[in-house]
Amino acid sequence: MVSSSHEAMHRIFQKDPALLTRALQQVLRIPFPEPHDFAALNVDLTEIEPIERRVDTLLRAETGEGTYLLVVESQGRPDDRKRRSWPYYLAYLLEKYHCDPVLIVVTQNSATARWAAEPIRVGVRGMPSLTVQPFVLGPDNVPVIADEREAARDLPLAVLSAMTHGRGPQAVGILESLAAALRTIDADSAAVLVQFVDSCLADPQAQQLWRDLMTTMQYFWRHPLAQEVREQGREEGREEGRAQERADNILRNLRWRHIEVPDSVRDRVLASTDMDELGLWLDRSYQVTDAHSLFRESQPDP
Repeated sequence: MVSSSHEAMHRIFQKDPALLTRALQQVLRIPFPEPHDFAALNVDLTEIEPIERRVDTLLRAETGEGTYLLVVESQGRPDDRKRRSWPYYLAYLLEKYHCDPVLIVVTQNSATARWAAEPIRVGVRGMPSLTVQPFVLGPDNVPVIADEREAARDLPLAVLSAMTHGRGPQAVGILESLAAALRTIDADSAAVLVQFVDSCLADPQAQQLWRDLMTTMQYFWRHPLAQEVREQGREEGREEGRAQERADNILRNLRWRHIEVPDSVRDRVLASTDMDELGLWLDRSYQVTDAHSLFRESQPDP
């Protein structure tokens, strides 16, 4: 079962995908072009054979220099089996979407960050046929934001700081500054970020400190949206959340491609809870020329 900290690591990127490009530009100093649009894609990389392959977060970033796929993997510890799967992910996505994938690994552990940052070379030693260079965000390169004013200036980066430094000696200052900065934004956004941070803090003392800080901010901690996110931590809630997210992605893709979505199509997509059915419709949403064609094989012959 996927841990709550693992879920939180990639849920924040789905909520605020611009955080990824800021991290690439500001933390890793990579000249990634500024996106003007984002769209969440189907994270299921399963082939026809019964082998399921799934990334944590997959986003399409439209930039002035072309389209990129941002592939986010949350890594708690070294795992050579997972490392061997990354070249497959990138090759599969390049073939499926015909645009360049970018692999980003997020971790709270310095040793894991060093492990993940090593290039993956496939082929003859010294002359590889394929080299994969992961971009890694971890405690050694994400800045420590322990100042309230700095946290307020870039709140998503402050959240990333808490996510990657939650086990470090500066966790207290980071969490206190972030808690104060949350008062500067609207309640709905704050409630979501509160739960993100709570879920990813693996250190019990840091998590308790965060919950104590949030208890004094009851307006955020008890907000219905925060409660909704907490409920998604349960297995049933996670399934419903994944189905809702996939349905939203289908409709977003159709709108992004300037395809009119009648109420009957929108209602049918939103009503479905079948992940296989939604996955099929999501794949078709990149190809159809009218919204009703999503269901062309699902409807009985006249």
